[in-house]
Amino acid sequence: MSPTIFPVLDRAHAALATVAAGVTADQLAAPTPCSDWTVAQVLQHAASDQRAYAQAITGTDGPDGDPFAPTGTLDTTVEALVGPAVAASSGAFATVDATATTPVPVPPGQLPGSDAAAAAALDAGVHAWDLAAATGQPSPLDDDLAAPLLALAQQIVEPLRQWGAYAAVVPAGTDEPAQPVVDELLRYLGRDPRWTRSER
Repeated sequence: MSPTIFPVLDRAHAALATVAAGVTADQLAAPTPCSDWTVAQVLQHAASDQRAYAQAITGTDGPDGDPFAPTGTLDTTVEALVGPAVAASSGAFATVDATATTPVPVPPGQLPGSDAAAAAALDAGVHAWDLAAATGQPSPLDDDLAAPLLALAQQIVEPLRQWGAYAAVVPAGTDEPAQPVVDELLRYLGRDPRWTRSER
């Protein structure tokens, strides 16, 4: 990965790459917090999304096929799927200025560079969490990373819900303690922070 001027993106990319590297072949068909998708499908989607950000910026390195229709059948290794996609995204963002208007593959179609990087980080970070939850790995999210992701999510996610990109907000239970930022982020993105693979 090429380092960028956006620490939140570098952290999220590292999280996705690290969690993906921990996925084993016998886990590819396992369920995930994305209720309709397996681990393999989340991997394909996450890789395709990072390529979509790269393509929006550079015009190259786009995804193969529809990111929202992953097949679940890998014709390569997990590392060969995710690593180059993350590298393409980080390489593209290495050319972006924090204040420059930057094209993105989600509404509104362009954002200031820092927000565009946070949008790509949001995608990488939340899918890293999905994969970690599904495969029994430690959560890659902490409140320091989740805070800027939540701020960006609150700017861009609502229009995406109508496309099915994010499920409805998951309310906290009345008996739950005050939410840490990670929980608030996950609930806002339609995920149950308490999701466990043992319950599926």
